[in-house]
Parts: sequence; structure tokens; C-alpha cells
Amino acid sequence: MNIAVILSAGNGSRFGSDIPKQFINLAGKNIIEYTIKAFEQHHLIDEICIVADTSFHSKLWNISTDNNFTKVKKIIAGAKERKDSSYEAIKAYQDKENINLIFHDGVRPFVSKKIITDTIQALGRYNAVDVAIPTADTIIKVQNNIIDNIPKRSELLRGQTPQGFKLKTIQKAHELSNQDKKPPLFTDDCGLVKQYLNEDIYVVEGEEKNIKITYKEDLLFAEKLIQLNSTSLNVEVDYSNLNGKVIVIFGGNSGIGLDIVNIASKYGAKVISCSISTGTDITDSKNIQKILKNTFDKYTKIDAVINTAAILTKEPLIEMTESAIVEEITTNFTATVMIAKYSHHYLKDTKGSLILFTSSSYTRGRANYSLYSSTKAAVVNFSEAIASEWSNDKIKVNVMNPARTATPMRVKNFGDEKIDTLLSSKVVAQKTIDILLQDFSGLVIDIKKFQKNLG
Repeated sequence: MNIAVILSAGNGSRFGSDIPKQFINLAGKNIIEYTIKAFEQHHLIDEICIVADTSFHSKLWNISTDNNFTKVKKIIAGAKERKDSSYEAIKAYQDKENINLIFHDGVRPFVSKKIITDTIQALGRYNAVDVAIPTADTIIKVQNNIIDNIPKRSELLRGQTPQGFKLKTIQKAHELSNQDKKPPLFTDDCGLVKQYLNEDIYVVEGEEKNIKITYKEDLLFAEKLIQLNSTSLNVEVDYSNLNGKVIVIFGGNSGIGLDIVNIASKYGAKVISCSISTGTDITDSKNIQKILKNTFDKYTKIDAVINTAAILTKEPLIEMTESAIVEEITTNFTATVMIAKYSHHYLKDTKGSLILFTSSSYTRGRANYSLYSSTKAAVVNFSEAIASEWSNDKIKVNVMNPARTATPMRVKNFGDEKIDTLLSSKVVAQKTIDILLQDFSGLVIDIKKFQKNLG
């Protein structure tokens, strides 16, 4: 029997947060939700035990219930020191036979199926298993800030988790440590086995993405990992889940918006496309409210709202008229805000998705189209803010950020360009649908030219 023990008793002091880092929001979920899910979905894991501060037990049970984590059978009290938290889990299973305990950090959310599989399979031959990766940096040993030794980098690995053990092996190591009057040389479980037992510890190859989220900078990297995993060409998306969904698309008459309409409709979605050409002026919030209300009255729900509408005026600011300035700001940003505002209560009912669009120009203001690049930067900031505001409502808010894309708006402003230097609008549309079917929130999804075109 394979028991995953998720160690989640830390207080997050190094993270500098008011709450333990395992409960920090990462793309719409607590970090620990990703960690639990990795073991919940693994076919070789029979049961999950979470070790945590008692003040968070109720929250963890709620997380398990909300996500249907049926393998979570125990949530037990942790301790101040990591090794003592591990020992609490050991005691919880000490009367069981033929048990493997697989200890894992609650803030390593990207542990892969392969790592878990390799760890469990290695326990068929060894009583203790660690996970590690090579170090790219030279490691130096110092005393009083003076280099004492420089070990061979080829002989050094960086330890990760999980760490797997036969129950009796890790139990014996902890008991010997507890009997020792001197503090142990190591605080992790493999370290205790190494110090107190004559056991070989087999090392499974880890992965660079199996990061431990310790500092705030790690959170930014984690968001990019989620984005890369979700937009990978290898990710399987069940498009049958589009069948019956009701999707409102603002700006659906051409370019990316039209391709989204066509793809979603092909898979059985009810798509309501609105644009200036169909009489919907999104600079008037009454039109936005009318479209949403009429859609709800007809279908009794709205599952997603997507806004691709935008104006790009390639012209120096001083040469633009005041009316043109107001129109571009209103279309690109104010209308986006209003679409979000009036979509909220519909999407709250369905725990739906709001998808907005930015541009690769948002990262730096572009000369001669300053309003476009600045309003697109505002869309990103706005989206990240409301993703956090709406997290309790389970509404997913994400922003698509395609590289230069072959659309009528681009042709109008930049003329004919080499087609092989541009993204196909179909690729962007397909990726948008893929994101619509994911369950994360608060991300800016980059779509690069190297991703395969669809046709």
C-alpha cells in the first residue's frame, strides 16, 4: 500500500506572507491543491495523508471535498520541526503492514507522474528512495567566509521530494534519532536514514520543474510553468466539453474572434457573436448589458465571455484627434471593464470564464501606437486584479497574449508582411479555446510563433 504524506505544516516565514505559502493563490488555486491533485490522480497511490497545523485542518477538508480528492483519508497535526511532522505521519500508520510512505513537500506542486512512479517502483528494490537533480552551479564549502573545499560538481546532486520509504525503515530511523541526545546531523527523512541506519538510499532522477515554492520570485516562475504546461502542444484537451456551453464573443466578426466562433461552434457550443458590424457598439455599456441579458434569457446561462474587440491606430499621438483618442481608450479599455462588470453575475452562476486579449506590445510602450500598447498593458493589470477579486466566486479570468498575428486589423495598420513571420489567427483561436477548458485563473498566456499552425 502506497501512502502519500504531504508535509504542509510550515508557516511560510521566508515567503513573507500572512498565511502559509501552501495556501497562497497560484493561478486561481491554493498551491497545495496542485500538490494533492498530483497524488490523487496517480494510479499507484492508495491513500493521502496531509500533515498540517490544526488551524488549517477545516480548510484542507473543504479543499479535498471541493476537488473530490477521495484519496485524502487523514489530516493530522504537524510539528514545529519537519522531522517531527514526518514522525507524526509515521505514528499514524505504525500498526499497518506492507506500507510505503512517500513524503512530499506541500509546496512542490509540479511533481510529475513519472517521478512518483519511479519512486514507488524503486521501493520494490530498496527500503529508502530519494529524488535529486544535477547541480548546474559549482558548490563551495566555506569556513569563516573562506573557501575550504570545492567538491566535484559531477558528484553533487540537489535533493527534491518525494522521498519514499518502507514504513519500518523510516520508523526505525526516527526512533533512533529520538533516542539520540544529540541533535541529528540532518533534518530530512533520507538524512535520518543515512545517519542512523545501514541502508542504501536509491536516487531517482528528478526534474527542474519540480520546484519548491519558497520565495515570492518562485511564484512568478510557477505561474509560467502552469502556462507552459497548459499551452503545450502535448496537452490533451477534451473538446467535447464545449458541447452545450454558451459563449458570448465580443469582436467575433473577423480575425481571431471569428475563428473562435467557428471552432467553438464546431464542437457544439452555442456562440453569440457581437461586433460593430452586427450593431453592437461596446463603447455603450447598455449594448453590453443587452447582449448578455438577451443571451441569458434565451439559454438560461452564460459559460464564458470573450472579448477580442480592439482598435489600433498607427499614428503619432500629437496627430490624433481628441475624438479618436477617446474612441481608442474607450474601446480598448473602458469597454473591457464594462464587459467584465456586467458579465460577473452570469459567470458566477456557472463558475465560468472571462477571457480578454492583450498584445505583445503591452510590455513596453510602442511609438506611433502609444494608446494601443498602453491600453493593452492596462487590460493585463485589470485582469490580474479581478482574477483575485473573483477567486471566491470561482470565475476564471485569463488574458491571451499572442505574438504578431495575421489579422485584418494588423494588415490595415502594417500592410503586407511575410506570412511566415506571423501567427495564424486560427492558432490563437485554438489556444483560446484550450484555455477556456482549463481551470486556472489570473494568467497571461503567451502564444509564440513557434507553435504549430493549424491550417
